[in-house]
Amino acid sequence: MSMLAPQPVQSDTTLSRDDMALVAKLVYEHAGIVIREHKEAMARGRLARRVKVLGLNSIAEYCAYLRTAAAVDEIPELINAVTTNHTAFFRERHHFDHLRKDVLPRLVQERAGRRGRIRIWSAACSSGEEPYSAAAISRDVIGHRSDLDFKILATDIDTDILDRAAAGQYPAEQFDRLPPDLRPLLRLEGQSSRGEARIAEDLKRLIAFKRLNLIERWPMKGPFDVIFCRNVFIYFDTPTKAAILDRYVALLQPGGFLYLGHSESLPQPHPQLRLIGRTIYERTP
Repeated sequence: MSMLAPQPVQSDTTLSRDDMALVAKLVYEHAGIVIREHKEAMARGRLARRVKVLGLNSIAEYCAYLRTAAAVDEIPELINAVTTNHTAFFRERHHFDHLRKDVLPRLVQERAGRRGRIRIWSAACSSGEEPYSAAAISRDVIGHRSDLDFKILATDIDTDILDRAAAGQYPAEQFDRLPPDLRPLLRLEGQSSRGEARIAEDLKRLIAFKRLNLIERWPMKGPFDVIFCRNVFIYFDTPTKAAILDRYVALLQPGGFLYLGHSESLPQPHPQLRLIGRTIYERTP
C-alpha cells in the first residue's frame, strides 16, 4: 500500500471586516495612504504574503500580532506589502520630452560656467525606472560637464523596492520594448544569467536613493527645479494631498516644474502653480 506525501498546510486568508479596518487604520496613520473597502481582495493577497513570511497560520493571527506593542517593527513591512509599485521607463513620455526640450536646455544656459546647481526629485520612485529615465535624458542634454552640479533625489516609502531600484538591474525585455530613440540613452551594461540588463554606472551615480515617508518630516531643503510626483496623489485623501502639495511648492524653485500622473490633478487650485501642459505645472514667483 502506497503512502501519500503529506500536503503543506494552507494558511487561512480570510480577512474580517474588523481586521480590514485595522489594516486601513494603521496604513493611514503611518503613511497617509487610504485603503478603501473595494481594495479588500488586494489587501487580502498582500497580507497573505506576510503571513507566509512570518510562518503564521492566518491573516487573523497576523492582525492579532499587529494589535500588540511588539509589532512596531512590522509596520514598515505592512506598508511595503500594501503599497503598489507600477512604473516603466519613460512612462508618460510627454514629461520627459518637456524635460529634454524645454527645461534642461534653459537651465544649462542659465547656470553653466559657474558650477550652477540643478536638482530633480522623483518623489515616489518605486523600482527606479522614473529616476533612471530622468538621468538618461539629463545626461543626453547636459553631458559630462564639470561646470554644473547635477543630482537626482529618488525617494519611496517601500524599503524593499528601493533596494531593487538602487541595484539598477531589470529584465532585458523591459528595454526591448522601448522606442528605438530612447533605449540607447540608458547605456546598458551587460546581461546577467537571469536575463537582466544593468543600467550604466555613470547614470546610477547621478541618483541618490533614500527612504521617505511623505507625511513625515522631509530632511531635504531643496530647492528643486523639477519634482516628479506621478500617481501618488491617488492614494491620499484631499487634506493629505493639499498638505503635501504645499510642501512641494515650498521646495520648488520659482520657474520650476511639478509633474503629476496622467489621471491626477491638483486637489485644489494653488496660487503658486499654473498649468502649462498636460499634467505639467510651473511654480510662479
